[in-house]
Amino acid sequence: MKLSLVVPCYNEAEVLPIFRKAVQDVRPQLRVDELEVVFVDDGSRDATLSILQQFNREDASLRYVSFSRNFGKEAAIYAGLQHATGDLVCLMDADMQDPPSLLPEMVAACLDEGYDTVGTRRSTRAGEPPIRSFFARCFYRFINHISDTKLVDGARDYRLMRRPVVDAILAMPEYNRFSKGIFQWVGYKTKWLEYENVERAAGETKWSFWKLLKYSFEGIISFSTVPLALASFMGMLLCVIAMVTIVVLAVRHFLDPMTAVYGWTSLVCLIMFIGGVQLLCMGILGQYIAKAYLEIKKRPMYIIGGKSE
Repeated sequence: MKLSLVVPCYNEAEVLPIFRKAVQDVRPQLRVDELEVVFVDDGSRDATLSILQQFNREDASLRYVSFSRNFGKEAAIYAGLQHATGDLVCLMDADMQDPPSLLPEMVAACLDEGYDTVGTRRSTRAGEPPIRSFFARCFYRFINHISDTKLVDGARDYRLMRRPVVDAILAMPEYNRFSKGIFQWVGYKTKWLEYENVERAAGETKWSFWKLLKYSFEGIISFSTVPLALASFMGMLLCVIAMVTIVVLAVRHFLDPMTAVYGWTSLVCLIMFIGGVQLLCMGILGQYIAKAYLEIKKRPMYIIGGKSE
C-alpha cells in the first residue's frame, strides 16, 4: 500500500522544514508500505523551489513539480494529483493548518472502515476575522440553495482519497476548476473528520478577502445556472412592470391631460433602474460566456518549468 501526499506550495519557504518534520514524526503510524510526498511549486518567488530541490536530494521520496509561473492553487492541485502514484492520495497544505497528526485516523478510515474518501472540516473558525467568517457562511448557505452539488460548511481541501476517486477527479480536465465542488460532485462514500481551526505555523496567508470573493464566484458559476435563470426572471418582471406602468400612464393622461408633464423625475429613476438591471443581467451572462470561451481555447492548466527525476 502506497500513500502519496500532494502539497501545493506558493511562497512557503518558512514553513516547509516544519511541515517535513511533522510528516516524518507521523510516518510510523501510517500503516502503509511506502510514502511519497509530491510538492507542487506554484511559481513561488521566495526560496521554496531551492528548498524542495534540497529535500529531493536528501530523500528521493520527496518529489517536486515546479510551474513556469504562478497558475493558482487549482492548477497546483490538479498537477499534484496527476503526478501522485499512490493507492491512497492525500491533498493537504504545507502551512500546518491541515494537521499531519490527522493522517493516521484518515488512513484507518479508508483501510478499516471501507470509506473511499475522508474529508476534513473545521468545527470552529476561531482566529479568523469575523467579517470573513460571516461571508464564508453566507456563501455556503447560498450555493447550497442554488446548486444540486451540496458543499459542507467549513470543508477544507485536506482530504484522503482512494485511487478510483483520484482517477474520477482527473477525468474532469475542465479549465475553470472549483475543487470543493468537484470533490462533492464525484460522490463516493465519504467520512468527515472535524477539528478546531489551526493557525499557520509561519508565513502569511495567500488568500485575501477579494481573492476568496472571486473564488466564491467561480464556485457559483461552475456549479449552478440559477444566476442565468434569475437574470431571465428579472427581465420578465421588468417587462410586466413596464406594461403596467404604460397602462397607468395612458389612463392617467386621458383622465387628466394636464398631469402628463409631471413625473419626469420618477421616469428618470425608472430608466436608470432598468438600465442597471440590464447591465447586471448582461454581466451575469458575460461571466458564463467568458468561462465557456476559456474552455473552448483548450489551453493547458499549467506549464511545468522543472521537476524531480
